[in-house]
Amino acid sequence: MTDPARLTILWSPEARADLRAIDRKTAIDILHCIDRYLGTRNGDVKKLKPPQIGFRLRCGDHRIFFEQQGPQTISITGVKHRREAYR
Repeated sequence: MTDPARLTILWSPEARADLRAIDRKTAIDILHCIDRYLGTRNGDVKKLKPPQIGFRLRCGDHRIFFEQQGPQTISITGVKHRREAYR
């Protein structure tokens, strides 16, 4: 079995700010979760329903929001705690 080709990731300024606002240990866990998804395409990912667009990856109590930019590129648009994610 071959590994899927790794995806390229683009971070929006808002997503970078969201990640910086989270405590260091949790932020590292989130980055590991994203890396695991990029390498294997496995994770708790769901397509968002309108009016929201894109996808969300669940990582513990946090949600990573992203959009597919091309066949091998995703753009992370936000990293939010589940309490604030869908408001």
